[in-house]
Amino acid sequence: MQGKPQDYMSVGIVQFMAFPQTQGGTGPIVESVRRIADDPFFSAIEVGQMAEASTRREVRDLLKRKGFQVGFGCQPIELANKLDLNSLDDAARRAALVKVQDGIDQAAEVGATRVSILSGPDPGDATRAAAFEALVDSIDQLCTHARSRGIDSFAIETFDRTIDKKSLIGPNALGVELSRRIRAKHPSFGLMIDLSHFPLQFEKTVDAVRVTKDHIIHAHMGNCVLKQGHRLYGDLHPHFGCEGGENDTPELTEYLRALLDVGYIGPGSKNIVAFEVRPHFVHENDTSEGILAHSKATLEKAWAAV
Repeated sequence: MQGKPQDYMSVGIVQFMAFPQTQGGTGPIVESVRRIADDPFFSAIEVGQMAEASTRREVRDLLKRKGFQVGFGCQPIELANKLDLNSLDDAARRAALVKVQDGIDQAAEVGATRVSILSGPDPGDATRAAAFEALVDSIDQLCTHARSRGIDSFAIETFDRTIDKKSLIGPNALGVELSRRIRAKHPSFGLMIDLSHFPLQFEKTVDAVRVTKDHIIHAHMGNCVLKQGHRLYGDLHPHFGCEGGENDTPELTEYLRALLDVGYIGPGSKNIVAFEVRPHFVHENDTSEGILAHSKATLEKAWAAV
């Protein structure tokens, strides 16, 4: 493909995965955000919870100066607190809503224009339909809350149902059904898809992108491991091409071609395609700095092959 990836998309990165020591809302948040913001390779970033208001202000000012597109991921809040936005227990669902609304408030403080969540666990066949309706109601409330805070773009990320997160959403086709329901009232709602989740969802990349094509508002690129007994088995987002992993340059190339084919990326597009990769320190270069360099090199190789 002629030109740079940045000519066809906004290249981003999930900061709290690349620097996992910040995932709980403390640690070198400002320093890691600055490291990304100072890198001309990137024009988009996804941040997470930040315990201190002063940190949120500093990050907001830094990213505003740099002109970054800023997203806020509520997924770590949900996972760390075992929240369930589709729980059929009213008290549990209310508690989940309150926590995620607090995340949305933090997102507004940090200057994010987009927010993402994941569904709660899949409850099984018997109550899946009821859980789906509960999730629709939860997302309706969260979208309304986000809009009141000046955040219009709201995405749900599709995950696996049987391997790791075991989420209701879930299969990409069900994500589309959910998006159609929510868009009737909140047109800017949509799906966040992730190359690293397709193997865990047992869906082919081309099929997953095609089924979601009219609902994609955010895209991730990364890797996963399906080899049982592997220390990184599941949804742990190791670097591209790790031993036992599912995704490397050829798989990323296929993903980029699919995103081009459905029109999510293209000449002059500012739609975000973001790395979601995490260091696991299995070798000397498996560090935050190492995976940043490796991810950028992998994207450049994949783009050259598109």
